[in-house]
Amino acid sequence: MVARERRVACGRLAGIALAGVSLLALVPDAARGQPAPGALPGGKRAATAAETGDTVALSIPVGPLEPALVRFTEQAKVKLVYATDMTSALTTTGVEGEFRPLEALGRLLDGTGLAYRSVSPSTVTLVNPRYAQLGGRSEETVRLDEIVVEGRPAAGSRAAGLPPPTGTVGQPPPPYAGGLVASGTRVGFLGNRSILTTPFNVSGYTEKLIQDQQARSLSEVVLNDPSVRNDAPPFSERDSYFIRGFSVTNLDVAFDGLFYLSNPRRSFLEGIERVEILKGPSAVISGGTGRVGGTINLIPKRAYDEPLTRLTTTYLSNSQVWTHADLGRRFGPSKEWGVRFNGSYRNGDTPLDKNTIEVGVATLGLDYRGEQLRASLDLVHNNQNITAPTSLFNAVAPNIPVPRAPNNRLNTASSLEYIDSRFNMVAGRIEYDILPNTTLYAAGGVSRYNEDFLTSSYRVTSVTGQATNSLAIQPQEISGMSGEVGLRAKFQTGILGHQLNVAAVGSNNRNYRGGFTPPTLPVFQTNIYDPIHLARGSVNTILLPRSDSRPLFANLDVTSVGIADTLSLGGDRFLLTLGGRFQEISQQSYNTRPGPTLGTQASDYRSGRFSPALAAVFRATDNLSFYGNYIEALDPGPSPPFTAVNANEVFAPVVNRQKEFGAKYDFGTVALTASLFEIEQPNAFTDPGTNRFSVSGLQRNRGLELSAFGELTPGVRLLGGVTFLDGRLVRTAGGQFDGNRAPGVPDVAFNLYGEVDLPPWLAPGLTLTGRAIYTSGQFYNQANTQRVPDWTRFDAGLRYTFEGASGKPVTVRAIVENVFDNSYWASAARGFLAVGAPRTVIVSATVDF
Repeated sequence: MVARERRVACGRLAGIALAGVSLLALVPDAARGQPAPGALPGGKRAATAAETGDTVALSIPVGPLEPALVRFTEQAKVKLVYATDMTSALTTTGVEGEFRPLEALGRLLDGTGLAYRSVSPSTVTLVNPRYAQLGGRSEETVRLDEIVVEGRPAAGSRAAGLPPPTGTVGQPPPPYAGGLVASGTRVGFLGNRSILTTPFNVSGYTEKLIQDQQARSLSEVVLNDPSVRNDAPPFSERDSYFIRGFSVTNLDVAFDGLFYLSNPRRSFLEGIERVEILKGPSAVISGGTGRVGGTINLIPKRAYDEPLTRLTTTYLSNSQVWTHADLGRRFGPSKEWGVRFNGSYRNGDTPLDKNTIEVGVATLGLDYRGEQLRASLDLVHNNQNITAPTSLFNAVAPNIPVPRAPNNRLNTASSLEYIDSRFNMVAGRIEYDILPNTTLYAAGGVSRYNEDFLTSSYRVTSVTGQATNSLAIQPQEISGMSGEVGLRAKFQTGILGHQLNVAAVGSNNRNYRGGFTPPTLPVFQTNIYDPIHLARGSVNTILLPRSDSRPLFANLDVTSVGIADTLSLGGDRFLLTLGGRFQEISQQSYNTRPGPTLGTQASDYRSGRFSPALAAVFRATDNLSFYGNYIEALDPGPSPPFTAVNANEVFAPVVNRQKEFGAKYDFGTVALTASLFEIEQPNAFTDPGTNRFSVSGLQRNRGLELSAFGELTPGVRLLGGVTFLDGRLVRTAGGQFDGNRAPGVPDVAFNLYGEVDLPPWLAPGLTLTGRAIYTSGQFYNQANTQRVPDWTRFDAGLRYTFEGASGKPVTVRAIVENVFDNSYWASAARGFLAVGAPRTVIVSATVDF
């Protein structure tokens, strides 16, 4: 049998993959000693297995090759990945009748000049002899990107290096058509699942998209999703997000499925292969932690079978230079050992006045892939040093309208302010197949983050921009530890298929904080439109706390055991997932302000409960699926910002609930999704009048999400969508704000990113790119008397790829973000105001050696 098919155009420089075909089906005529149509001369063939594969009925007429291949993948149920610029001008004689899949593929390619050949028992490579003549090269053929053919192995064997359906260690699921998003993501302890058959709204953004958009950190990537918005200033020390209208901090970002290991302030992407977003409460499936709005998971890079040596040099306005090296190699008789190193350094002035950012990143990813055993180890180091970091406007007086946003190049911070941070992490994962479709696994890691800073916070007191500036010092250390053990199994009982998942998870997060505002630090009046800047040396720092003066502020322990069984009927036409997780959360906070109470416990919360989950998928056709889910989750209580008057307080764990229904349709090269959801969470908010953080009442967000992604026509790719949100406050204290709009939640958010390859006769290798981002107005306060206006941002760019002197690709990219240099409040979440980034020019050159 062959797996369900989807054609995916990967968008890399020339490459084809055949995936999801059973190894038993990879037997063209060449297996009988006769050359198969499309096979290479010299006796090479696409497979070496005995001729025992199933045949499929095909009816593909004479005509253009591109639509013929789409019909082939639909009728043969084969997953096929290739760059569409290879096929756009070709025709085929078609096929009619019963054929094995690769035999039919050979017939379709007959006369096109394209060919395929086997490079190992588990891989097939597409060859275009005509391509070899470009640039005066004389080779008869050029082998393009290697892609793995995977599926149910022959009895007693497994394709070398490929995890079974119950494994996750290795390369992530292949890209969908166009290469901008993935065809599948990791759905917590459920493992890798197809986006279009998963009973949740999930997205996986690829390394190609990260590179082509020249993303500096995670915050630039998540802006491709209309349900996600940033709520931290772009030139500060941190990234922070709103997903489906609920706060998700960078502390909540998972690394390779493990929580409390990622950099708690900002995730740099040099060593990241995928950025995955699962929308909605995820504690049940992701290990007992995660925020109600959604979960972001970072998938680290792994070495490819082919050697990789890539150097990228980037210029960012105003004078930042960024150099990034990416090296990958595999070793051993079957290339079972892999090494992937990424190192980068960035330094210079940004478009924000007085602001300078220095970033260093080093990552090392090691992996082993054996017949039954697979393992990985990741080491990450980065540092970030910022001069005059942009500051949050953390409060606006309640009796005034929200002032207009200041000029986006104007920095209210002084040059004496700084944030210096260091981060280290190590994480490992191992899995062993005790049976062909049963895998035991374990994973774990530790991390430590240190920062020192002297920064301002502002309380705006007048519509004219008058504000009170308060300086604060806060040396801080955040350490994390996470571990997981589990089992995944696929088996059949009568007519019922099962995918059983069991996992136990334990995580710890400790925060050491020495923050306070000593009398040596001034509090003074300024204006956000004409700020007062303090001169270097004007602040007496002798009495400021040392970097090692960090008493324990908060401790969080999360343990859980989860179980889920996905039942399947009718050849996976109907999938029902039943399960839940018993969670236990323990939170303590301690007094950190100088005085007799320093180090004493301020609060202690312990809570445990079983959180159920129910999810279903109904596949009306091979291309159309409907899904629904109901999830409950126990999450750690919200934490106040350090600027709140009760910054040391820790709140009790909260229970979140989600109901969601949706539909997904796959056209083969373009996919559409729609989701209706309702999420309830206890409401947390910093009152701008009292500057006190509290949890009171309930926030209920209802929304509709529409998205599209893929390749509309050869050379035209898109990624975008729109989210309509109705965030309401209910059951507030005394009913004072019942029915009001939830602060910081926009009614409408829209994203559209597109790429157009210019015709080869006009400008070969040139691609135009563009992105539009719109966010409607939102309320700043719970009383709904203060509001910030809507905003729109346009980005434009181009990309040019050509063959370098070494015969490998060279790619030049140029992007202008915020083309019209609009100044706007990018967020009004959690009582904060954040100014959007000014026009930013990014130019880079990537060379493969």
